[in-house]
Amino acid sequence: MSTIDTPNANHSSVEKLFALDIGTRSVVGIILEQRGEQFHVIDILAKEHKERAMVDGQIHNVLFVAQLIEEIKEELEKTHGTLTHVSVAAAGRALKTEQAVAKMSIASKSQFTEEDIHRLELQAVQLAQQQLVANRTDAKASHYYCVGYSVLYYRLDDDEIGSLLDQQGDVAEVEVIATFLPRVVVESLLAALKRANLQMDALTLEPIAAINVLIPPSMRRLNVALVDIGAGTSDIAITDKNTVIAYGMVPTAGDEITEALSDHYLLDFHVAEEAKRKITLGEDIVIQDILGFDEIHSADDVCEAIAPAITHLAKSISEEILRLNGTAPKAVMLIGGGSLTPRITEALSAELDLPLNRVAVRDLKALQDVTYDESIPMTPELVTPIGIAIAAKRAPIHYMSLTVNGRVVRLFEVSDMTVSDALLAANVPADTLYGKEGPPTTITLNGQVMTIPGTVGEPATLLINGERASLKTIIKHNDVVTLTEGTQGERANVYMRDLLDDVSAKVITFQQQSYTVEPTLTINGQPATADTKIENGDGLKITMVDTIAQFLTMIGQESVLQQLQAFYVAIDGKPVTMPMFSGEVLLNGHKVKTNYPLQNGDVLAVTIPSLPTATMVAQQLNLTLVDSITVTFQKETCTLSRTLAEMLVDGEAVAPDAPIRQGARIEVVTKESGPWVYQDVFRVSAWQLPTAFKGSFTILRNNTPCSFDDPIFGGDVLEIQLQPVHA
Repeated sequence: MSTIDTPNANHSSVEKLFALDIGTRSVVGIILEQRGEQFHVIDILAKEHKERAMVDGQIHNVLFVAQLIEEIKEELEKTHGTLTHVSVAAAGRALKTEQAVAKMSIASKSQFTEEDIHRLELQAVQLAQQQLVANRTDAKASHYYCVGYSVLYYRLDDDEIGSLLDQQGDVAEVEVIATFLPRVVVESLLAALKRANLQMDALTLEPIAAINVLIPPSMRRLNVALVDIGAGTSDIAITDKNTVIAYGMVPTAGDEITEALSDHYLLDFHVAEEAKRKITLGEDIVIQDILGFDEIHSADDVCEAIAPAITHLAKSISEEILRLNGTAPKAVMLIGGGSLTPRITEALSAELDLPLNRVAVRDLKALQDVTYDESIPMTPELVTPIGIAIAAKRAPIHYMSLTVNGRVVRLFEVSDMTVSDALLAANVPADTLYGKEGPPTTITLNGQVMTIPGTVGEPATLLINGERASLKTIIKHNDVVTLTEGTQGERANVYMRDLLDDVSAKVITFQQQSYTVEPTLTINGQPATADTKIENGDGLKITMVDTIAQFLTMIGQESVLQQLQAFYVAIDGKPVTMPMFSGEVLLNGHKVKTNYPLQNGDVLAVTIPSLPTATMVAQQLNLTLVDSITVTFQKETCTLSRTLAEMLVDGEAVAPDAPIRQGARIEVVTKESGPWVYQDVFRVSAWQLPTAFKGSFTILRNNTPCSFDDPIFGGDVLEIQLQPVHA
């Protein structure tokens, strides 16, 4: 950053700022003046790389990049004087984001302290750093700066919780998202600036620079995606919960649109680039075909021709946003030269299922407290360069050096740096911050191996320049950090009572008789009491009486327990439960099941019903075993009965009143039957024609003539009237 004091109308000083945006295709130099809280852009100069010196935001040829920087510097110096200091930015696409989860057993802690939380967060960040280098050959954790992290969730015993402070439980857990910057990116920037005779006054990050001028802190609680669409890549930064939660990059950008134009109309790349800029302005384009004839195409026609490429660009960006954010954000802001791609906002809103007014291109007019010379084009590709200069002034990132346990480390200062950042840079393992746990006690409880952890030792002590400090203590340049590892704990003293959950004897009344029940304890097969001490390797057995079923078994009432099971039979091979024939358990007058827990003083009673008959079972099955009707014949009441279905129990036929046992195998055999007819009454009636009768007779059903084959029904009045013939 170069500062020049120049008088103005109010005789106050004006600070002049020099910044560089070193991109994949070009380098942009910018001169601003800071006037109080406002900034005024007075000059911008952009030059494209002559060789492929940059790949995905990282300098691959320091010499070529340095030469281009020097050209821009010398040309700007002609107007603005000597420039010795500069602000630059590291490309957002070089940033790496990782999520990690750290867990800690806190069963032996009375309360979880703030220092414990900070240690757990540091452990999670180190795990993220290890994940980052896990699949990279020859990469080490020290090759990356941690430029920030955010806590996503705290959990206690697998349940999400707002804060772990002063909590008690078994396992504390934190999940973080951490962002890292490769050291080589910074070192190559420093090398290129040194060759161009410039000193890096401040460093920022491209996404942070753009966000600082477009999304003020008050808006960062909103879930917003900022997309910088350049030539070769599209960089993405996402805000939420008052911070930047993720960075990403897709290798698809403005060049893909240019290539689509080139392929469709058979144009050189630079001609296609010019055509793209014209259709961005809505102008018709003139294209010379391979025979040398000029063709005029409207902007709408050209847009239709390259629509697949536009859709592909929007899809690639949307997929990365969804991967980073998990869902569509509330809004999307577009900057960079590629944001001028026609119809890109419509395509993105469709891919993300957002309203069209939630996806917008932001140009220089969107920047607050910034004014411009008339010569400055108000285009979105200049948002990031201006943001770099302003962010480097308002929130610069500096280096600091300090000593950690006698080792000098350099930190990339992105905010107020703490002892945690120093330990992270020095690769101090997070587990050294805890006092080591004492040796565990391993026992076998009821056949299951169980490990009881030892006590937690004293935590590590931290000193800054000889003064006590914590992980969140702010550090400064040249501080000396001293870490003394914690002490180891001891093997825990464990007694039988510690495993009994405050179990005591219970008095239970069953069928008006009192019983005292208590757990049976043994260690290595020998009787034990609640005060017996447990040693490493012991085999323990605890027999508890907690439920009604366990109680009935203990007092020798297994037969009652069997009768209390749900009554069922197997009908034609399929089990059918009939609760109405099951026994009932009453606990303190309320109906319960046998797995219900018992408490001291409970009163227990059972009722066992008698076994159901075949007829009772048939009624539950909506099955009629016997069909019968009652009629009046010759003034006498007659009941006709016949078997409709026969019940076989365990293969043998049973009478309708036969008892049916629990679990009986029942088969139902149905009989063929038709309607009752008049002549069936003679099977139960003793009436006969008189022996010496001569004459005729009339068959009546309900006083209506009928025949012996006519059907009859219950309640019918049947009569045979005789008409004798007199000699």
